[in-house]
Formats: sequence, structure tokens, C-alpha cells
Amino acid sequence: MTEASTGADGGAAAPTSGDASGTPSMDLTDPGVLRGAVEALLFVADGPVELSQLAASVQRPVAEVAEALAAITADLDRCGAGWQLRPAATGFRLYTRDQYAPIVESFLLEGQRSKLSQAALETLAVVAYRQPVTRARISAIRGVNVDGVIRTLLSRELITEVGVDPDTGGGLYRTTSTFLEKMGLTSVEQLPSLAPLLPELDTLDSDEL
Repeated sequence: MTEASTGADGGAAAPTSGDASGTPSMDLTDPGVLRGAVEALLFVADGPVELSQLAASVQRPVAEVAEALAAITADLDRCGAGWQLRPAATGFRLYTRDQYAPIVESFLLEGQRSKLSQAALETLAVVAYRQPVTRARISAIRGVNVDGVIRTLLSRELITEVGVDPDTGGGLYRTTSTFLEKMGLTSVEQLPSLAPLLPELDTLDSDEL
């Protein structure tokens, strides 16, 4: 349902749409809001995102989204942010700025000398048992953003990207021979079954299924 509010001059203000719960939707006709939405999509994307895909996601004309991308690029370059927006393949993607590559490399190498965190172990388990699997699917299973953890596992060569999901366009990840070596396995088929660790289905309420 669309409701109109009264503006300060007594006239009708721009309508604000809402969902079934009554939560107001964002006004994506506002260039600032549109830019924020585009930035958010680029941040969570598994790979390059096409201009048309971004436009469809925010339901705005391609020309407006192109202007938002140009504004994001200019602002990141002007303030010398640690990341930059660059064309990639047929789309756009956020990258670490080249001048900071040595610092990032040092950080990742230091991470290789430390033990895996609980978050990394849980993410690695999801990849091992659901491979090949997209980053978005891993995030959905764990209920948190896994971008940083994925980078850690990639840097340690415990997982690798093996292609693209034909349905979502997201990168697919699977475990590596290094993972098998660390686990003392010769194949993923030797991973222990999860069945004994899962609750019996008849003990779960319908809301939990």
C-alpha cells in the first residue's frame, strides 16, 4: 500500500511505499540512497556484477545506476580509500587498491601462521560437506558474512574457486589437496558422516525444519 504524507508547505510529500509488515521502503530515486544500495550489492557480490544486473536489483534505470557507479569510483579515488571500483569482465567489482597490496599480503601471510578461528573452521566444514558451494550459500547456512573467512581459507590454500554457479553467477568453492593432506584423507568421501551429529527429524518442531 502507498501512503502520502503532508509536506512542510502543506502539499503532499513524495509517497513512501512499504512492505506487508509496514516497514517503509528505501527511496531509491534519491541518488544518495541509490548509491548506498549499489555499494552494498558490490560489497557482498561473489564476483563482477553487470550494470544491467545492478539496475534490475535496485529497479532503477541503467543510466542512473551508471551515474551511481561513476560517483562511487570518483569518491573512492578522491579520498584514497583502501579499495577501488574497477571494471572486471563484463561488470564491476571492488578491489584492494594496488598500493596497499604489500600490507594485505603481509596480513594474510601472518594469518597463515596462526590457528584457524572458530568461524574459519565452521566455514571450512560447510565447504567440505556442501562442495561445490557459493559464498552466498555459505553465508546463508552460517547466518553471517563470510567474505573475510573465505579470503583466509583461500590464502591458506584450504579451498579454491572452481567455477561459477550457472543459476546465480557466484563463484563456486571446494576443498583442495592441501585440505585433504591436513585432514589425513585421500578423498572427501572419507569425511565422517554428519548423520550421527544431527538431531532425529521426528524430534524437531515443524518451525525448525
